[in-house]
Amino acid sequence: MSRVIQERRELTKLLESYDGVFVLFYASWCPFSLAFLPIYEKHAAADKPFVRMTLEGNEDLFAEHGIDVYPTVIFFKSGKAHKRLDGKHLAGLREKQLTELIADCVLTGD
Repeated sequence: MSRVIQERRELTKLLESYDGVFVLFYASWCPFSLAFLPIYEKHAAADKPFVRMTLEGNEDLFAEHGIDVYPTVIFFKSGKAHKRLDGKHLAGLREKQLTELIADCVLTGD
């Protein structure tokens, strides 16, 4: 199960503590985000931190990472955005896309 991050400083601390972190950026009112959330939770692994953060109250952080479509998953390595999976307008994300991102990060040692 993923951990909910409420504020920028929580995310910053987490990114400093772990070398590889998957972060789901989503909006609680977005139907595509809500549909993707159970998929993300299903793949949240114990060996790598999986966290999630909502848009509400974090708009500046979303803008900083260029998140225009929800949901978006970013894999952070050494505290920096390393790989990302951006949602598609009016389509969101699919499970296959997430599994490919996770596999890519694991296979390449990310």
